[in-house]
Order: sequence, then C-alpha cells, then structure tokens
Amino acid sequence: MRKQIVAVVGRPNVGKSTLFNVLAGKRISIVEDTPGVTRDRIYADVEWLGRVFTLIDTGGIEPDSKDVILSQMREQAQMAIDTADVIIFLCDLKQGVTDADAQVADMLRRSGKPVVLTVNKVDSYKRDSLDVYEFYNLGIGDPVPISAANMQGIGDMLEAVAEHFPDEKEIREEEEDDSIKVAVIGKPNVGKSSIINRLIGENRLIVSDVAGTTRDAIDTKIIHAGQEYTFIDTAGIRRHNKIKENLEQYMLVRTVTAVERASVCVLVINAEEGVTEQDAKIAGIAHDNGKAVIIAVNKWDLIEKDNHTVGKFTEKIRQTLAFMPYAEILFISAQTGQRLVKLYDMIDAVYQNHSMRVATGVLNEILMQALVMQQPPSDRGRVLKVYYMTQVSVCPPTFVIFVNDKKLMHFSYTRYIENQVRAAFGFAGTPLRFIIRERKGDNSIKGNNK
Repeated sequence: MRKQIVAVVGRPNVGKSTLFNVLAGKRISIVEDTPGVTRDRIYADVEWLGRVFTLIDTGGIEPDSKDVILSQMREQAQMAIDTADVIIFLCDLKQGVTDADAQVADMLRRSGKPVVLTVNKVDSYKRDSLDVYEFYNLGIGDPVPISAANMQGIGDMLEAVAEHFPDEKEIREEEEDDSIKVAVIGKPNVGKSSIINRLIGENRLIVSDVAGTTRDAIDTKIIHAGQEYTFIDTAGIRRHNKIKENLEQYMLVRTVTAVERASVCVLVINAEEGVTEQDAKIAGIAHDNGKAVIIAVNKWDLIEKDNHTVGKFTEKIRQTLAFMPYAEILFISAQTGQRLVKLYDMIDAVYQNHSMRVATGVLNEILMQALVMQQPPSDRGRVLKVYYMTQVSVCPPTFVIFVNDKKLMHFSYTRYIENQVRAAFGFAGTPLRFIIRERKGDNSIKGNNK
C-alpha cells in the first residue's frame, strides 16, 4: 500500500520547519526566524509505531498577500493540502489566534481533509494551558499543544495523525486491485500524457505544449489483450533553476508517491533533447524504490537517423543512467504510434521479471558455478566463504547470501554474483537486491571453498 501523505501547513514563522526537522530526525529544512524562509516544499519519510508516512514541509500561507513569492507559497501550500491525506495545521501560541489563522482554517475546512490542529511553542503546560483554549475558536477540532523546539507533545500529535490513517480492511481493499500499475514519469513536455492518450485511443488526459500542465497524478485503466493496466500519469519535474521552483517540489512529491504505488515505471525521455542529468534524477526515484523500469525514448520520429543512431543513443543512456543497466529501452513516437504497441509486451515482461521467484536449489547451482569460475576474495589470509543463497522476496527480487564474514564480501563480488544470476535467469527490466548475512559454521554448498 502507498504511504500516507501528511502535510504541515500554517502561517509563516510558526515553526513548521522546526517540527519537520524533529519528525524527520535530521536537519533538512532551513530554520530561521524570518517569515517566508521555506520557499520549497521538502519531503521525508517518517516512521511512527510501525507505520511509515511521507511528511511534506510547506512555505507559510499568507492568505491576502499580493507579494509574488508569498502568493506562490500560498499556491504551493494549497497544492500540498490537495495532495495530503492528513494535514497538520500548525499555529503559534505566542502570537495567539490571528486573522490569517482563521483564513487558513477556512481553506482547510473547504478541503474536507482530516486536520490535526497543533499549537506550537507551548513551553510549559501548566502556565500556557489556558492560552491553548483560545484556538478552539478556529472551529477545526481539539488543539494539540506541542513544543517542536523542546520535542514535547510530539507523540500526542502523531497519535492524532495516525488515527486518520486507513485501517487493515481499507488496506486489503486497496490491495485487491490486481491490475498492473504503471507510473509514467519524466520531465515536463516529453509526451507522457500523449503516450497514454495514444494507448487508449482517446483524449482522456490534458495534452499541452506548456511544460507542467499535468500537476496531479491521474489514473487511467486500460484493458489490452485481456490484461488490465492502471497507467498513472505523473507531473513532470523541472530543473531547480526554473521558474516557480516551489511548485516543482510539489510535482516531485506527486511523482514519488506515484512511483511507490506502481510496479513498473516508464521513464519518458525526449529524443530531441537527449538523456539529461534531470532524467537521471527522476530515474533514481524509481531505482531507489526498487521498481521495474522501461526507458521510452519519445519523439523518435523527429530524429534524423543512420545505421548508428540507435546504438549511439543507447550508449549515451547507459552512460548517464549507469546505476540502472537492467532497464529496458524502447524507441517510440506518441505522435505516430511508432512501436507504441510494443510497450504492452515490454511492460508484461518486466512485470513478470519483477515478481519472479527462483527455487533455492536452482539458485545455489548457479552460485556454485560462479564460485568455481571466480574464487571469493580474501584479506590478510582470511578467505570469504559463501555458504548459500536464497530468495526472500519479490518486487524487486531480493536475495540473502550467507557468508562467514560480511567484511570480506566486497561490493564488486556481490555485483559479479548478480551478473551470474542475471545471465542465468534474465531479470531484464528489474533491479535485484542482495543482503549479506553472516552465518557461523560450515554449512557451505557442496564443493564450495574446499
């Protein structure tokens, strides 16, 4: 199930970034006593009592401000409200209830989202308790008193937040959807929406030449050859030096959550621009989340070609995206439909690989052959012993290798074993994960390290 999204919103300078840093466990947001410092939305994963959720820090809301930056921050915060499953509405005890607080409360009421009213800077519960009651006037629920700076009351606030998370029944209902979920990701204006429109044969999504048209992730269900697919069209991500950088952070959060929901990610690259560092950053989101990946090079019909064009472009992709050599590559055109139908076959293939499970006996036959072909490394006379390997999960395929000493298992030897596993079983399009564990005793595979 996808992580819940919790947004921290409120006026400038009420302590949103301080609270965000406390919950995230590290100093991510800039903390200063100047209103409007947090112009970007920052996000981080937070764990509370076994539940992991995505926390979004936002710029402060100035409801009536005509200042350009503050108005963009207001738009940013509104998008965070639209995106969030639960909202922490942070107020400042020292300043009391202000007109701006009341206007923000009205915004939150109209959103219909669950809101946890939180009053910050409550340094002494005995001394400040009466002042907290003033915030009942906002009409948005019971105020939870905290001190972000002193880390007091945080548990009570998180308990109130977690009460709004879905229960096990809702989780099961969400997981019952057995369609193949495909997130279409990439920079703005590379043709993500056009690809989906071409696949379904009708204009179900907005298609525009204006970069950043699609700000929300949109689900489109398609049935092809008896198989149901859910295509998630995501907002594009621009480089940080572009205009309205804060809105791009919102798009990034939407892309992250879309990737988390998907099994397969189609990274769309503009053939005219070539593969860029920004493409690599977006690809990294899918890679870090362990998703199967297809690189779709769109607008291929606009490229002048010779016998070496495909090879050169492929080589450039492999160089820039060197961290995901497993990704499949397909050259397409959303405009003409060139090779687009092949996308279904490729999605099916990488989805099967992403959920492939290999029997332990067969896996260890490959491992034994690998150990014979290239002896395990040693250090100062101590030799690495590899006992056996087993697959412990899928999506992505994850393997545990038991050894005598983890320190002797150099990453290059792990990569060598991965290459041997891929050579034997394919696993095209999906990352593989390897966990190294120590095991005492000589439970080695027959013939290993004798």
